[in-house]
Amino acid sequence: MGRNVRRVAILGGGITGLTAAFYLKRQAKEQNREIEVTVLEASDRLGGKINTLRRDGFVIERGPDSFLGRKLPMLHLARDLGLLDELTGTNPEAVKTYLAHDGLKPMPKGINLGIPNNLGLFARTSLISPHGKLRALDEMRIPPRVGEEDESVGSFLERRLGREMVERIAEPLLAGIHSGDLYKLSLKATFPEFREMERKYGSVIKGMIEAKRLAPVAGAQAAKARSEAVGGAKIPPTAFLTFKNGLSTVIEALESQLRELGVEIRLGGEVTALEQAPAAEGSSQAYRLLLRDGAAVEADAVLFTLPAYATMPLLSPHMEVGPIGEMEYVSVANVVFAYDERGFNHKLDGSGFLVPHSEGLTITASTWTSSKWGHTAPAGKRLIRCYVGHAGNDKDVELSDEEMTKAVRHDLQTLMGLTAEPQFVEITRLRRGMPQFGVGHVEHVAAFRASLAKKLPGVYATGVSFDAVGLPDCVRRGKESAEQILSFDKE
Repeated sequence: MGRNVRRVAILGGGITGLTAAFYLKRQAKEQNREIEVTVLEASDRLGGKINTLRRDGFVIERGPDSFLGRKLPMLHLARDLGLLDELTGTNPEAVKTYLAHDGLKPMPKGINLGIPNNLGLFARTSLISPHGKLRALDEMRIPPRVGEEDESVGSFLERRLGREMVERIAEPLLAGIHSGDLYKLSLKATFPEFREMERKYGSVIKGMIEAKRLAPVAGAQAAKARSEAVGGAKIPPTAFLTFKNGLSTVIEALESQLRELGVEIRLGGEVTALEQAPAAEGSSQAYRLLLRDGAAVEADAVLFTLPAYATMPLLSPHMEVGPIGEMEYVSVANVVFAYDERGFNHKLDGSGFLVPHSEGLTITASTWTSSKWGHTAPAGKRLIRCYVGHAGNDKDVELSDEEMTKAVRHDLQTLMGLTAEPQFVEITRLRRGMPQFGVGHVEHVAAFRASLAKKLPGVYATGVSFDAVGLPDCVRRGKESAEQILSFDKE
């Protein structure tokens, strides 16, 4: 191929697509190559699930609220966008997390990710019965499973620790990350470290105990790696990070940079069909994207960063999309309450709480946002975010605003005794917002990508529906996709 000018179309203006566009232009410039990039976003805004509301001095996240600081791609992007000074961490005093069980109980000590890592502390918890504790401790004598086949997170943890540990501890901790059903979520795709511990130590409890023993050294090394990764800059030491003015800061910076770099951004650019177009001279394949408004975009390479449910209808006329085309999604909602401190009758002495599904409440978790993140509320104000919807029960997401507000406030009163009247309420519904990585997902993605490369060379698909769990992974996959497209150009 080796053409001097290439045309790349990126479908989706979320962080994955914007990152891919940014690094495409940046790396092409470093290689002294010209490249035309068009970002097609079907909605009227950029950012995808990242959506910060700044209102009355509050910084409110209507989607994700932070990212893992130990995953470096997001820090690299912040550095490249000149945003390192905008990073902020969690309140070091808001370390306590609660679990809903006949009211709010402190999360048991001696447990990490639902797995005991301090047997003495674990033995003292009242949230697990004596029988449940004994069954969990039997895990250290259970032989590791032989074979490489995938299994669900729930079946793995029940096999190792017993059903009670899954229902009481692991389910609210782990399922909430994906709003999923632990007995359907793929272990390989979501928590592969558990299987690795079973292999390496013969026991996930032994693996967690060893990880805790090494934590001080690992933590120091991670902090050093974070600083070195961004040229020695001082990074807040907390596990989770965000930006002082909200996560939309990174979207706004990307948009500004992309426009300066000459990237064309089309809002309302919904693609209705992908066609194979006559190949230009020196190109092995070209594509034409048809838009709902009747326009067309010609491209030599196409990157899909859309959810699988939006990607597969465009690809299915050209190839078998397989199980990825049948991926399930769960709808969720975020309900945010802003309060004045006068009349607010709770001390918010932690970061929030988790709710097991067995409690039968509307909310699945709550973040005490103004306690956890000091930048989110003005002096004298309080901010609480609650989550609604999970696998098997996301119908509450479609409650009216009035009904949802009433149900969530009822749960807050039941669990926290909170009766204060909110200053205002913000509700955000993320319909089909959480992809569910079923058993075999890793293998399904690999097979899909192999078929895609064969049937439609120069067409790629990435993002949260495939293998990007969390914002740093979205950034990583966007950058890797840019490198892949530029490498393809040289073939």
